[in-house]
Amino acid sequence: MPADLYRSPVPEQLWERIRNEFHLPSLEQVHERLSAIHEDPEPAMRQLARVFMDGGTYCPGYQFRSDLTLNPVVVALFERAMELRIPHNYFALWMMVPSPALQGTRPVDLRRSGKASVLQATLEQTFLESAA
Repeated sequence: MPADLYRSPVPEQLWERIRNEFHLPSLEQVHERLSAIHEDPEPAMRQLARVFMDGGTYCPGYQFRSDLTLNPVVVALFERAMELRIPHNYFALWMMVPSPALQGTRPVDLRRSGKASVLQATLEQTFLESAA
């Protein structure tokens, strides 16, 4: 993986990959869906990973369970990414790129595996190394 991957523009193909594999609804669509099932959708809205492209704000579908609750592993990873000041779009890229530290597996594929601490360590390692 190139060292400058997280300093370059995010490839347009990534958004298509997320859209095709997990869906990429707009922030407004997510708010509408959450409002239909939660009395107060705002707590969940504040935890959402978002991506910004073409003047719009979108929410990668990999952070949702089938019942539209948020996946706690993704929420925790995103919270740590924000603490590390990782831009939203680079977090989305990191989730989708095979990681050498994960034996070539994408972080998104491990979000249900119970390996939250491994994913968090990999996130930190990836971005601390790319910042150096």
